Amino acid sequence: MPDVAVVTDSVADIPPKVAEELGITVVPLVVRFGTDLYRDGLDLSSDQFYERLRTSKALPATSVPPPVAYADVYDMLAEKTSEIVVISLTSKLSATHQVAVQAVGLMKKKARVEVLDSQWAIMSQGFIVIAAARAAQSGAGLDEVLDVARRTIRRVDMYAAFDTLEYLERGGRIGKAQAFLGSLLKVNPIIGLKDGEVYPLGRERSRAKAINHL
Repeated sequence: MPDVAVVTDSVADIPPKVAEELGITVVPLVVRFGTDLYRDGLDLSSDQFYERLRTSKALPATSVPPPVAYADVYDMLAEKTSEIVVISLTSKLSATHQVAVQAVGLMKKKARVEVLDSQWAIMSQGFIVIAAARAAQSGAGLDEVLDVARRTIRRVDMYAAFDTLEYLERGGRIGKAQAFLGSLLKVNPIIGLKDGEVYPLGRERSRAKAINHL
């Protein structure tokens, strides 16, 4: 195990094989369909999620892991290393970052834990985590791993095309892309992230054109 342990949340969408190869510890968020609860990526794979989304009458919701879930992970890693870097989902879309910070105070073991807000989500967050983990594997110390992560934050970007913004709106994560709502035209909106928040990039009149735009 590298001298610096790297931790992130399941929103980073890092493939399990990559996480294992790079020694990345992933803390799962909780996915809820009605009264059924699943740990993202553990009890419910991506394929199972989309199948459930297609067939379920209840729309899914997510919730952050409890602070003790992070504290348990920190304590487990503190048995093997004295330095831990945690790279979280953007704090402007979720309380996950805050929970990861709170958990440091619940630790029973001793280790230096630094929690970094990635300012991103999904694979753009994942690329930052992967860069940090590669630096850790090459022997970098905690401050150098943080420096690599911060430099990568400035290098990544994210764009997405949707058939509808309904679910972003229902989840309260639509940000400045709400400017697209209320259009009478059938359009495929294209959004990005800027300073940790969703913002509008453009719109196309068909899914094929939206994918071309990407």
